Amino acid sequence: MADKKGLLVVLSGFSGAGKGTIMKHLLNKYPGMYNLSISATTRSKRVGEEDGREYFFKTREEFDRMVANGEFLEHATFNGNSYGTPKAYVQKLLDEGKDVILEIEVNGALQVRKIFPEALLLFVTPPSAVELKNRLVGRGTESAEVVVQRLAISSKESLLMPQYDYLVINDKIEDSVERVHSIIQSAHYSTKRNTEQIAELQEELKAFSKGEIK
Repeated sequence: MADKKGLLVVLSGFSGAGKGTIMKHLLNKYPGMYNLSISATTRSKRVGEEDGREYFFKTREEFDRMVANGEFLEHATFNGNSYGTPKAYVQKLLDEGKDVILEIEVNGALQVRKIFPEALLLFVTPPSAVELKNRLVGRGTESAEVVVQRLAISSKESLLMPQYDYLVINDKIEDSVERVHSIIQSAHYSTKRNTEQIAELQEELKAFSKGEIK
């Protein structure tokens, strides 16, 4: 009785939690089952990139017009460049019965929840704050000062964790990938997503009880 509509999944997490790695392994393990959303951006196209593959490249005027017209599920600006998730593109995939995954930060995820209340929000976190710090330090790509800044941001993000539907404790990548996959597949069987099927079953049972169907 699982619904045939696509499911919008939002994956967020602390910097260093491993959400990008989980996504990479999930897509490799289940090819064709999940679709990553493509963002629109005002940044310049880099060598080897194609419009509609890595990003939908927009001019500042085009992007601002899309914002004004409410065409984004969420949008934000980083280092002078704007990024946003086109609502029409995501809706097209969902209407085709495809599950769409957005890997975005916390504020963007909550923007999506306002527009798509039925979206499934997953938050990725290490088993502990100590482990998060160790991972950030272990990457060797940030100074001690930057690590402290990232942990401060994580502290603020943690206050919004209760607004997510599920936690994904990323202790081992293989296990975390399976957790994400299982959560998404189970969500297709939730009663909230199968109201039409339930109503149809109720009507058939009602007809049986009245002897209208034999």
